[in-house]
Amino acid sequence: MKAVIGVVVVLVIVLLIVVAMSIRVIFQYQRGVHFRLGKVIGVREPGLNLIIPILDRLMKVSMRIVTMPIQSQGIITRDNVSVDISAVAYFRVVDAEKSVVAIENVYSAIDQIAQTTLRKVVGKHSLDQALSDTDSINADIRQILDITTLDWGVEVTLVELKDIQLPDSMKRAMAKQAEAEREKRAKIIAAEGESLAAAALGDASDIMMAHPLALQLRNLQTLIEIGVDKNTTVVFPAQLMSTMNDIGAFFARETTAAVTPIVSGSPPVTVPPVPVHNGAGDTTA
Repeated sequence: MKAVIGVVVVLVIVLLIVVAMSIRVIFQYQRGVHFRLGKVIGVREPGLNLIIPILDRLMKVSMRIVTMPIQSQGIITRDNVSVDISAVAYFRVVDAEKSVVAIENVYSAIDQIAQTTLRKVVGKHSLDQALSDTDSINADIRQILDITTLDWGVEVTLVELKDIQLPDSMKRAMAKQAEAEREKRAKIIAAEGESLAAAALGDASDIMMAHPLALQLRNLQTLIEIGVDKNTTVVFPAQLMSTMNDIGAFFARETTAAVTPIVSGSPPVTVPPVPVHNGAGDTTA
């Protein structure tokens, strides 16, 4: 009786071991490549799967997007400038069977081919293109990688240049170039301002030529601005002195005409010029 119980216990233990070896759980983000006696017989979907122990083998493959950094490496650009460029690649497995059967280590293979492709693509561009046209370089790298990796059951979703290290001499040269560019823009803006100012002055001079009194008012405004600074010496332009004489004579004639009756046949009244004193103490008639 004890022997029978012992045999039953052994059989139960063996059965539990066999069941444990037969049960495989595949997660939602995985696929299972099912081998039987070394031959692929199918790809298992997520969930509970049963296999035959010893005869079968189930390899799980992650279908999630993988981030792979591409280490920095020295690259010679088309214009013979040595730069250190690092990048990052994003890829995912689209065919679980190919990723297991077609290549031994898909992650290592993608890392190596990404480095060589990065060196080849950047080498076809100049330094200015590598710095400014990164989108085009990223697209070229991804296109080249997809041609090769699709045979491995892998799709490259994105490639981005992460860091570009320039030599110190090139950094100084680029800084000088940027400074010269800013100076050029400043001079162009200043020249445009001078051109607009000259045009405005030309329009103002045309107005003053058509209206001489506007020029005289401008002279008076200039004197007011000079007087604000509390200057002890004021220099009157000759044109202003002549204008003041004319204005004084005009007011004198108007005053005489207002107070002197006009008698028929009487000789005209002559108004003497009004003396005006200049800044030097001289009197001008």
